[in-house]
Amino acid sequence: MFGNYLIGLREGLEASLVVCILIAYLVKTGNQRRLPPVWAGVAIAIALSLAFGALLQFGSSTLTFQAQEALGGTLSILSVGLVTWMVFWMRRTARHLKSELQDKLDTALALGTGALVITSFFAVGREGLETSLFIWTAVQASGDGVRPLVGAVLGLATSVVLGWLFYKGTLRINLAKFFRWTGAMLVAVAAGVLAYGIHDLQEADLLPGLRNLAFDISGIIPPDSWYGTLLKGIFNFQPDPTVLQVTVWLLYLIPVMALFLAPERPRPAAQPRQPAPRPTAE
Repeated sequence: MFGNYLIGLREGLEASLVVCILIAYLVKTGNQRRLPPVWAGVAIAIALSLAFGALLQFGSSTLTFQAQEALGGTLSILSVGLVTWMVFWMRRTARHLKSELQDKLDTALALGTGALVITSFFAVGREGLETSLFIWTAVQASGDGVRPLVGAVLGLATSVVLGWLFYKGTLRINLAKFFRWTGAMLVAVAAGVLAYGIHDLQEADLLPGLRNLAFDISGIIPPDSWYGTLLKGIFNFQPDPTVLQVTVWLLYLIPVMALFLAPERPRPAAQPRQPAPRPTAE
């Protein structure tokens, strides 16, 4: 539940901030009459995300076991790639998100109603599709369809409340630090999802080494114990992983976490232009 709460909170907060910035800018510039197209784009994005999640859930239930494992493993790896790209993108653009969205909104206002719908749709839809995919893979990994969904819904609800408080101006936090530390936690969660995806592909006979275990500590951390369930729910921990799972987990977690937590290099300041030399008389 906690891992999916974190996913819902972070992705939902990104979408909430985007909507708050769009609405606040329209109100500030006296374009309140242009709010309905923005809300229409948001509604379409939410509907598409829900439909995508339903398609994943009900579409995969008609497949054979081997096909389900192959699909689950492939989508797990895809979701890890999307989440990794997302956390690095937000780390780089968190400080400039407001100005970038306002520039896009200025262009959309000049183009018309359709452009406003498309702008808000793409701004929210990306987070919605990523959330659906990542939550679906987390549900498949845990084998529990209730608690992961409850955690995700609670995270999304929290993000909506925080977004409303941001809009009202009653809540101010350092968003760069918030996205930095939640991003680091998501990298750890993504490493577990990646290892689970590798195990799925091994069970589908697409990767070798299913019986080649790295270790087995089921006697120390039983999978059905409360702490075993907690570790699996948050980090997709498995007490008897294969060698390939552990190798891929380390190859992902160590370099990605190091790159993500490394201090950003300051951008070099633009060099002042030298004045052209004045012509001299012969």
